[in-house]
Amino acid sequence: MKNKRIVITGGTGFLGRQLVDNLVRQGYRDLFVVDHKAYDLVRIEDIRRLYVETRPEIVIHLAAKVGGIGFNRENPATLFYENLMMGVQLLHEGFRAGLEKFVAIGTICAYPKFTPVPFHESVLWDGYPEETNAPYGLAKKMMLVQSQAYRRQYGFNSIFLLPVNLYGPGDNFDPRSSHVIPALIKKCVDATRNKTQEITVWGTGQATREFFYVEDAAEAIRLATEKYNTSEAMNLGAGFEISIKALVELIVELTGFSGRIIWDATQPDGQPRRMLDTSRAFRELGFKAATDLREGLKKTIAWYRENQR
Repeated sequence: MKNKRIVITGGTGFLGRQLVDNLVRQGYRDLFVVDHKAYDLVRIEDIRRLYVETRPEIVIHLAAKVGGIGFNRENPATLFYENLMMGVQLLHEGFRAGLEKFVAIGTICAYPKFTPVPFHESVLWDGYPEETNAPYGLAKKMMLVQSQAYRRQYGFNSIFLLPVNLYGPGDNFDPRSSHVIPALIKKCVDATRNKTQEITVWGTGQATREFFYVEDAAEAIRLATEKYNTSEAMNLGAGFEISIKALVELIVELTGFSGRIIWDATQPDGQPRRMLDTSRAFRELGFKAATDLREGLKKTIAWYRENQR
């Protein structure tokens, strides 16, 4: 596989950069990272041109239109349309082009709003996703339906991976679209630097989340690309649960912020609980996350302090 021509969409993004680095370290020689400026993956013409010009044997589809709760509330149509069109067209045209394998990266937002913890892949269809995430989550989930359909009808080898919330150095710290960890780190570090005495956090703090260090996620995706060859969804995560309140307290401790936390309960908590059952990934790939949350947060905070503008 290390001699295969591999195209990586979203390869210049947060997860993509880590995956490319991981593949290079492992000796992969023929990688092509898709540049959004050169190929708009919402447009079928650009997708077809991508396949003609790059002639991949494997595609790893990381590219996505994403954001936090606020971004999702403001852009549901954009999130649905762009993610749906990218996934459906890339997989279909990949089948037509004779790809050996298509690796689709889904989202934890595909799970029903009220899912028993830990989330097992078998309950993906047991309810509707949390409302603010549903357009994005369902658009990505259609790649699972498509993967299974194309395997049944055509024998096409595609897989569907479900990583939980990612974080780490190089994350998106833009307050308009960032997720919870980079948003909290930015608030605490900036407040300490500016001598601000309080920060506001959305929700009640009661919701729980699982967080997956980005380097661990890249390793899991590489292993799945090498070893996993069925269209049954596979969870990728760290296998723990922490409340947003406890997360805030930990980030406050690690950043040294000494001011007051104001909880804005008029804003949504999002999905009540999130934690994955990661037994399939361990059984099929031998994968177990290597980075605990405290250590991962220290590295992420250090990166933000060095790179903040």
